[in-house]
Amino acid sequence: MKVFLTRELPEIAFHLLKKNKINYNCYEKDSPVPRKRLLKEVQNCDGLVCLLTEQIDKEVIDKMKYCKIIANYAVGYNNIDVDYAKQKEIIVTNTPDVLTESTADLTMALILACARRVSEGESFLKAGKYKTWKPNLLLGTELKNKTFGIIGAGRIGSAVSIRARAFGTNIVYHSLSRNINLEELTAAKKVTLNFLLKHSDFISIHLPLNRNTYHYFNDSKFKLVKRNAILINTSRGELIDEKYLIRYLKEGRLQSVGLDVFENEPDINPELLKFPNVLVLPHMGSATNEARSGMANLAVSNVINVLKGHPPLTPVK
Repeated sequence: MKVFLTRELPEIAFHLLKKNKINYNCYEKDSPVPRKRLLKEVQNCDGLVCLLTEQIDKEVIDKMKYCKIIANYAVGYNNIDVDYAKQKEIIVTNTPDVLTESTADLTMALILACARRVSEGESFLKAGKYKTWKPNLLLGTELKNKTFGIIGAGRIGSAVSIRARAFGTNIVYHSLSRNINLEELTAAKKVTLNFLLKHSDFISIHLPLNRNTYHYFNDSKFKLVKRNAILINTSRGELIDEKYLIRYLKEGRLQSVGLDVFENEPDINPELLKFPNVLVLPHMGSATNEARSGMANLAVSNVINVLKGHPPLTPVK
């Protein structure tokens, strides 16, 4: 049995493969595996561990002569043609749960940093502009008694809601289904999307990326957003149509924006970098030792289970 990993992962991944006497090959550079190399490697592998940076489309899947499982090192799996893989009887798995807390923590960090203008304050001080304390210097926004809107009340959205509730916010959420557990924990109210956009002081996006959510935040939705709201996205960059985000930032409609992901990641629209009230991070949502090791453990454990004839731990469909 042979497994190909498209990137160096935390040591637990290789420890598990060695322990289970499974041969593996790993792309050695800290960058996305070249397409030509990927197409070559998948021809003879029994299992594939890949990242969001790899597009596992029909061309790649058709090269998989022996592959039984594609284990995505991520919660999302929009980079994989899951339906086609299923047709070819290849199992697809992801890594839910293990990165929920770390992503929720980072989301809250962005919310607080945007609300209190932390990045602006740091830039102001480092530029030598801080000469004296002033009553009106860099005034921000408190969270207490504000309306906090969650779009997508799944694992991460719920974890963010619990954190936001601890700061005294009033939680509203829009989701395909009702989340009774979230309502019991946070007194959250399920509302229409229009209501959420019009009334929320904070909006945090927690949706998967698929054909229905691509450019979910478009012109019509931005028009509904409450003036001076704070918008946070730690899900997928393509959920926001950035040309409209930039337009509404230029018009001064948004108080602040916190982004951990971008539409054309890793390339960032240079216009976004011009706004002092836009806080940008390099996709750090799951960047903790605990989360990344947990993701590696789960991804490889899925592979080991399937190659040994057992059911996968976290199949996506």
